[in-house]
Amino acid sequence: MEPTILADVDDHMMAANEESFGPIMIISPFETGDTDGVIARANATEYGLASGVFTRDINKALYVSDNIDAGTVFVNTYNKTDVAAPFGGFKQSGFGKDLGEEALNEYLKTKVVTVEY
Repeated sequence: MEPTILADVDDHMMAANEESFGPIMIISPFETGDTDGVIARANATEYGLASGVFTRDINKALYVSDNIDAGTVFVNTYNKTDVAAPFGGFKQSGFGKDLGEEALNEYLKTKVVTVEY
């Protein structure tokens, strides 16, 4: 499958609500400055394996990373992983973590934030 970008995806569309395992990126429009609204929209899904934030504002990136309900957050990159970092999702995207020390701590809710700045 070739990498695919889906633009102008609305929240009600399947692409915005399903957990896709493939080279797919969705891009959804949002109002400039509505960071909390974007976070609420992202958290409205029942899944939370990974998310990506692209911005020049490192403070905004860290704010979104802290508030988005996903097990892994990539900042200004995507799918760049480290085998020592725990991997696993929140909500319906998995239980517990694989890899790293976190694999032993299934009762914690751990988030990984990867930043390329």
